[in-house]
Amino acid sequence: MDFNELTLISTLKLLEEGKITSKELAEITLKRIKKYDSKLKAFLYVNEEWVLKQAEMADQRRKEGKAGALTGIPLSIKDNIHIEGHPTTCASKILANYIAPYDADVIERLKTEGAVFIGKTNLDEFAMGSSTENSGFFPTRNPWDLERVPGGSSGGSAVSVSARLGLGSLGSDTGGSIRQPAAFCGVVGMKPTYGLVSRFGLVAFASSLDQIGPFALNVEDLALLLKVIAGPTPKDSTSAEITPPDFTKAIQENLKTSYRIGLPREYFAEGLDPEIQKTLEEVIHILKKRHTLKEISLPHTKYALATYYIIAPAEASSNLARYDGVKYGFRAEAKTLLEMYKKSRAQGFGKEVKRRIMLGTYALSAGYYDAYYLKASKVRTLIKEDFDKAFQEVDLIFAPTTPTPPFKLGEKTADPLQMYLSDIFTIPVNLAGIPALNLPVGLTSQNLPIGAQIMGPNFKDDTVLSLAYQLEKEISLKFIPPLIKE
Repeated sequence: MDFNELTLISTLKLLEEGKITSKELAEITLKRIKKYDSKLKAFLYVNEEWVLKQAEMADQRRKEGKAGALTGIPLSIKDNIHIEGHPTTCASKILANYIAPYDADVIERLKTEGAVFIGKTNLDEFAMGSSTENSGFFPTRNPWDLERVPGGSSGGSAVSVSARLGLGSLGSDTGGSIRQPAAFCGVVGMKPTYGLVSRFGLVAFASSLDQIGPFALNVEDLALLLKVIAGPTPKDSTSAEITPPDFTKAIQENLKTSYRIGLPREYFAEGLDPEIQKTLEEVIHILKKRHTLKEISLPHTKYALATYYIIAPAEASSNLARYDGVKYGFRAEAKTLLEMYKKSRAQGFGKEVKRRIMLGTYALSAGYYDAYYLKASKVRTLIKEDFDKAFQEVDLIFAPTTPTPPFKLGEKTADPLQMYLSDIFTIPVNLAGIPALNLPVGLTSQNLPIGAQIMGPNFKDDTVLSLAYQLEKEISLKFIPPLIKE
């Protein structure tokens, strides 16, 4: 059995047929983590005893005929999602010793279906970054080239799936934090419609933009993971009161469906890497065989980055005010209460988090709220209206996920603006709240993954998945990093 060839669905079949046990699968995964993660640094926390105990319980459950949809499948979880009794650090020193007191809603759902949690993955501190270099502990490296970043902020989750250190993962996407690392690491990653998946138990960065979503090796695996984690809950007031469709069934039923697909001219403009442009043009040629393609315009896209960097830091400055050394995590030694506040926050937070807290506090301060936050909120509405108008003419939108392939470690750390521009094609989706998915579609001349982004209207996640599934079958490429072929 070649582990590099396994997918989540094919492994479930092996488990059902008794050709492998959950414990054997967990042992293989732990062995691979030992072998590769010293180079990749994808994980912040792996507890072997806990992993094997879960796997033994999964085997017992299967023996009793009580197997769920994911019984025995090893999954990794981004370390800003709570698993009861285990650390949630958000890759920040301020939460270095914090133990989650309850399960996130998505974790409860995965536990019900029998998933085995293999570990917690690295991220940019509090999910603020595009390279996983802003982690408070160590940077994560790209399995396609160890000198390059895996993207961020869910870099650890993308790497764990790309290097087959687990068969799927959950991340969070506030401005592209699932789709951008998925593009950089050659895996499928999806930001569902805002409200489709509960945020209960996700540590908040920017509450109106944050969304939990899955990573997987292919679209079929991703559809199954989304099916398990989606659905309403009374624990989250932003959870949508709708019953999600069966995503695994939808992609099979829509295998021959033709769609009207929009190509936004603002996403194929100056600044797009020539190799990405060329690869996407080849994919567009494939799409033309079955679908109706049309050039569209999303005219307010040019304001998305500026709008995002008012709204997200403003919400972050509010959400992160609770980390003051009193109730959570790190507390600095000090003689007075005020001094303790100042020292705890100064020593506990990293540079990027402090930068965004200051930006957000400034934008919300008296006299500036109308000039910045209120104006940004109005522009956000215009960006959403662009998408609403476009989806009156087309079913889906096709575009690049990133403007460049993965860049080198340290290349953009001295220039935050250049780093922020890495998310220029993903941020508008979060501002509008719509679903979007990254699909690997090719490799550069330097053997680095290229991703394409498929966007859809609110709660048309099944349509986004369906086109991705069709395209994946047409392209028929395997994305296995050279590191794990050795």
